Amino acid sequence: MKPFLTVYGSTTVDHIMTVPSLPVEGITMRIASSETVLGGVGMNIALTAARLGCPTALCSFVGQDFPVAYRDLMKECSLITDEFVAVDDKETSKAIIVDAPESKQMVLFYQGPMDSLEERGVRLLKNASESEYVHFCTGQPRYYISTMKMLKRRRMALDPAQESHYAWGPDTFREALPMADALFCNKLESDALSRHLGSSVFDADLDLIVCTLGSEGSLAVYKNETMSVPAVKADKVVDVTGAGDSFRGGFYAALYRGYKVPEALVIASAAASFVVESIGPLTGTPSWDNVIGRAEPYFGEIS
Repeated sequence: MKPFLTVYGSTTVDHIMTVPSLPVEGITMRIASSETVLGGVGMNIALTAARLGCPTALCSFVGQDFPVAYRDLMKECSLITDEFVAVDDKETSKAIIVDAPESKQMVLFYQGPMDSLEERGVRLLKNASESEYVHFCTGQPRYYISTMKMLKRRRMALDPAQESHYAWGPDTFREALPMADALFCNKLESDALSRHLGSSVFDADLDLIVCTLGSEGSLAVYKNETMSVPAVKADKVVDVTGAGDSFRGGFYAALYRGYKVPEALVIASAAASFVVESIGPLTGTPSWDNVIGRAEPYFGEIS
């Protein structure tokens, strides 16, 4: 299958724990609930897009400990995995996610094999070379920069995610950004990336800049026009883990089905609204029909 979208990013095993309040140093706290699920920014985006009908390839590195059950899930969702690589020297990336009331969250992350991609010398270019869109998220910046240079004729999006704060810096971000057509971030990440850039990321010369704002929707600059995109309301909010990733997956699924960018951003918000209704970033992925049914009443609210 030829991919419409190729995603470069991390695959993790997420340990999600619910607590009455965020931990305080030196004080033991009882965990109210605990669940282990498949996650990782790259995996979340790619699997969501694939589940919504968008032919998607994932370029990612895991350890030999990666569970067989998760491989079976990827196959069931028709995710293209011929550039999904298992290495011998490191365990699969892991995240410890602590959720507290009022959508408060703390995350600890072990990067695993994704922190040494450039040193491995393994180039994953086949699927991206055939894709309409290529999305770079979590992983080693230098590897992504060198890969972007090899794919300079593709439509590429840069999405450093939480690694905006510690993996990317002024040198790497300023080198990567001019090669991208689009940038995705949230409010905290936009602040960090603006510091790296030395000016607001919203002033960058890109076709599309999207900043998600949680319950306030998202702010987008598309072809120099600023748009406020409404937040599509969820029936309930249980766990916000992966909401931004499902937003991105929903966005690409909408583009694949022929929607224009403004409507695709609303559809992205609708996809995210389903994910927060259950624990885990991939537990509550909806059907395409359910996403559209929830999104359509909001199409007229783009301003």
